Amino acid sequence: MSQATLPLTSPPAPVPLIDLVEQFETQRSEVMEAVERVFTKQSFILGDEVSGLEDEIASYCDSRFAVGCASGTDALILALMALDVGPGDEVITSPFTFFATASSIVRMGARPVFVDIDPLTYNLCPEAVEAAVTTRTKAIMPVHLYGQCADMQPLWRVAVRHGISIIEDACQAIGAAYNSRRTGVLGTIGCFSFFPTKNLGGAGDGGMMTTDDPDLNARLRRLRVHGDVGRYEHIEVGFNSRLDALQAAVLRVKLKKLDEWSHGRQTNAARYDRSFEELGLPGHISAPYTQPGNTHVYNQYVVRVHEGRRGELMEHLKADRIGHAVYYPVPLHLQKCFAALGYQPGQFPESERACQEVLALPIYAELGEERQNRVIDSVARAFGVAAEPKVISLPMRRAA
Repeated sequence: MSQATLPLTSPPAPVPLIDLVEQFETQRSEVMEAVERVFTKQSFILGDEVSGLEDEIASYCDSRFAVGCASGTDALILALMALDVGPGDEVITSPFTFFATASSIVRMGARPVFVDIDPLTYNLCPEAVEAAVTTRTKAIMPVHLYGQCADMQPLWRVAVRHGISIIEDACQAIGAAYNSRRTGVLGTIGCFSFFPTKNLGGAGDGGMMTTDDPDLNARLRRLRVHGDVGRYEHIEVGFNSRLDALQAAVLRVKLKKLDEWSHGRQTNAARYDRSFEELGLPGHISAPYTQPGNTHVYNQYVVRVHEGRRGELMEHLKADRIGHAVYYPVPLHLQKCFAALGYQPGQFPESERACQEVLALPIYAELGEERQNRVIDSVARAFGVAAEPKVISLPMRRAA
C-alpha cells in the first residue's frame, strides 16, 4: 500500500476543562419539563419557583433564610448594602480572587483592604486579617476559593473582638464545609453564584444570599426590588436584582444532583492526587491542599507548577487538546482599575506567586477515567515522565 493510500488516524477528541452539554444530557427531560412549567404559568419574575429554590437552598446550607438575586456579584453588593457599608468604610479581603469580590466593595464607595493569602489553601491568611483591622473596618470578606472554605475560626474571633461582620464570598463553594458546617452559615451573610460553570450552575446568571438574621433577610428582600416593601412603598433605595423564575426552576432540578456531582469531583481529585504522587511529579507540581476539617468540593482542581514551567506545561496541554486555565493571572491589587488604592508590586508576595504558578485541570464529575488518564499522561510527559500513569479507581468520598 502506498503512503498516499494509508488510512488516516483521527486525533483523539479534546478533553474540555468543563463540559456543560454532557452534564445537561443527564437531566435533559427534567430540566425541559421545569422550563415548560414556567412557560405554561407565564410567571417569570420571582414567584413560587424562586421561593421554592430559596427554601431548598436554606435547607441545604442549614441557614434560616435564603434570598435569590440576579448574580453572585449582586449578592455581594446586596450583602454590603444590607450591612450599611459605604464611603469611608473598609472591607478586608483577598487580592487573589475573581474581580467581583473587590469591585462590589468599590461599588459601595468603600475601600477594599487587601491582605495576603495562605500559600497552601489560597484563602485569606487570618494573621494578616488581624493586623489589617482599623477603626474604619466594617466587614471581612473571606473567599472560599476553588471550593474550599477559608479558615473561619480565627476570623470569627477577629470579627467578635472588633464588632465587625463577615460576608462569605462562597460563589465557588456551595456544598463545601468547615468542621461539618456548610458554606452559607459561616458568616453574617453568605453569597453564592449560579454562573453556568459553577458546581451548581444555572442557564445564565443567578445568585443567592443566606443568613440567620431575620432583619437582614427582610432588608435583602426589599433591597433586591428597589427598596420596595409592597404596593410601591419604597423605604430605601435598592436596585433591581431579582432571580428569574426560569433560572430557579432549572436550579431546583440540578440541586438534587449537587452532592452526587461534588462526590464525582472529589473522586476525580483523589485520582489525580494518587496518580501524580505515583508518577513522582510532586517535584514539578503540587496538588491542591485540603485543610484538616474541610470538605473541598473542587470547583476547580488547581495545581502549582514549579520551576517557572507553567507556560511550558500549558503549551504541552494545548498540543494534546487538554482543557486548562489560569485562575487568576493578575492579582487584584495590581489591576489597573485599582491603581488609586496605592498598592505596589511585591506587597502581597504569596498572591503574586500564586498568579505565576497556578493552573486548573479538568475536574467535572462526568470526566471519566479514560479522559482523566489522558490529562495525567499529558502532564507527566510534559515533565519527561515516560511511564504510563495508572489511574486508581477509588470509592466515592462522602461530603460532610
